[in-house]
Amino acid sequence: MKLANCHNIADLRKAAKSRLPAPMFHYIDGGSDDEWTLKNNTRAFDKYELTPKVLKNVETIDLKTKILGTEIDLPFFLSPTGMSRLFNHEKEIAVAKAAEKFGTAYSLSTLGTTSLEDIAETVKTPKIFQLYILKDRGLTKEFVDRCKAAGYTALALTVDMPVAGNRERDYRTGMVMPPKFGLKSLTSFAMHPHWSLNFMLNPNFTLANVAHRVDALGGGAMGLIDYVNSQFDRTVNWDDAEWLIKQWDGPFIIKGLQHPEDAKRARDIGATALMISNHGGRQMDGAPAPIDCVKAIRDAIDRDLELIVDGGIRRGSHVLKAIREGADACSVGRAYLYGLAAGGQKGVERALTLLKSEIERNMALMGANRINDLI
Repeated sequence: MKLANCHNIADLRKAAKSRLPAPMFHYIDGGSDDEWTLKNNTRAFDKYELTPKVLKNVETIDLKTKILGTEIDLPFFLSPTGMSRLFNHEKEIAVAKAAEKFGTAYSLSTLGTTSLEDIAETVKTPKIFQLYILKDRGLTKEFVDRCKAAGYTALALTVDMPVAGNRERDYRTGMVMPPKFGLKSLTSFAMHPHWSLNFMLNPNFTLANVAHRVDALGGGAMGLIDYVNSQFDRTVNWDDAEWLIKQWDGPFIIKGLQHPEDAKRARDIGATALMISNHGGRQMDGAPAPIDCVKAIRDAIDRDLELIVDGGIRRGSHVLKAIREGADACSVGRAYLYGLAAGGQKGVERALTLLKSEIERNMALMGANRINDLI
């Protein structure tokens, strides 16, 4: 399927499926356990409506949004997603360049396959670095110092992953990191020669932001993942988050909150924003959809913190519904990963074009000229 024939994110998903070996596609596409939360993240938007106002002059539509102390040209930005090299050899650089072209922010994961410094040297768009508080507090503090030196706009602390979710699709497809031609996946690799050829020509799957800390393991990329997983600290608490906020002393997101009481705690320790998220349905199956959490959290904290809806967004109308419910902005992950898998940077740009066009069209139909008109 050509990118020009992809008319929505669902089409990009189909294109990604046709381009990727099964382990890579299902790693993007899957969730935990029975995948109820994964499906419900998008399905939940169906409960919300957008009521049009007519006979309004909508010749001009302005999508500019202020978030984290900076203005972006869209009411959404790009979520942190791990190991983009799995899906396209252009990896995180392609996504960051697309974000810059569209005037929005880019978020890099700790588990990215491009270093935070390389991203900073490549693009000037607002940048967010996602991190965990690890057992190795020295590495966590190092991330803060590196992000300050590289000019990152904000940090995002992920708090919903004390242990990894039960992602059964990965077991079934033989998903490992780095990819290996095993019995479960060999046929799929052979049927996707474009991806497999790029894998053979560009086989480096290093977790670029942590590789320098694990030389003693003497392993490859699998050793890196084992190291990072071993560093997830189940004892992390609110005091640790407050420590990290003070270390950074700038715009700070806590990512993975869904409960109003947690939102109040985040406000009290000095967070700037909350990313309402269930990790894309990849952690606890049965968790509520982010869109369903917005009103209760907004009621609990009023306008004390910025709210970002992260999860299930496949249409521009979903972004508008989230803002109508009380969000300040949204972030998208799978939507752009499907584009990345389908066509590298051009595929990401296609995803952003589709979402932007849908937002502009629906705002015109609603009689809204600016994002603030939705509030």
